[in-house]
Amino acid sequence: MVKEIERAGIPVVHMCTVTPISVTVGANRIIPTIAIPHPLGNPSLPPDEEYALRKRLVTDALHALASHVEDQTVFEGTGSSV
Repeated sequence: MVKEIERAGIPVVHMCTVTPISVTVGANRIIPTIAIPHPLGNPSLPPDEEYALRKRLVTDALHALASHVEDQTVFEGTGSSV
């Protein structure tokens, strides 16, 4: 689905916990996320820290969306290091 949307001229960011799968399916912009049960958060964090984590992930995704890529790119941003 990601490839078809891109083919239509709409850039897509694929956010996932298992980046090799994204590479296999051909996603061009890949953002690593946190964990399989909670890809865009960490419920064990205090609410303010989890909010900051989610905000970093969305910021990383927006940066990837605005980036021109020629080949598949895994964006290793601040959100993926938590």
